[in-house]
Amino acid sequence: MSFNTEHLQWTRQPGSCSITQSKIEIITTPRTDLWQRTYYHFRNDNAPVLQMSTEERFFSFVVKTEFESRHRFDQCGVVVYLDSENWLKASVEYENEEIQHLGSVVTNHGYSDWATTAIGADIKSMWYRLSRREADYCLECSSDGVRFSQMRVCHLWEGGGPIRFGVYACSPEDSSFKAAFTHMEFGQCKWPAHDGQQPDEA
Repeated sequence: MSFNTEHLQWTRQPGSCSITQSKIEIITTPRTDLWQRTYYHFRNDNAPVLQMSTEERFFSFVVKTEFESRHRFDQCGVVVYLDSENWLKASVEYENEEIQHLGSVVTNHGYSDWATTAIGADIKSMWYRLSRREADYCLECSSDGVRFSQMRVCHLWEGGGPIRFGVYACSPEDSSFKAAFTHMEFGQCKWPAHDGQQPDEA
């Protein structure tokens, strides 16, 4: 398995971008986002998403993000986008001069959630590792690309077959920034099978 940028396809293109085998740069377009219904009730589905397709049921994808975000809700990260109502993402979302939200969103059948933790606004780089075991997914983050910490384990109801995964960047309000993606690796699943409590018998 390999992550070849020549195999990537856009779901909505940004205003400006640059793609090589080793680096992807995206200049975000103002008022772009991914969110469905929950709490806010509105639906936003216009963020640029750049992905490759795979039928691999067990894999890990690693990417380093660097970002010049400086306006509320500016964000970039890793994504599995199946369609407007079924997807997941992990990112650092800028809030103000003091904090940002390191978090993830999982959207199943048109309803999003949001799990976050506060980090310093001076952080301008983050690594992610997305791992798949059939229809279950693990999102991890790292400051150095070596030691990864679990952000969440989740299930995508429509994510058991062929999927698309990759990167995204967006600016939900009236702003724009540059996001860079490097050190992209696609390979053997690094999320081990569960070895604790056995599944309940049917």
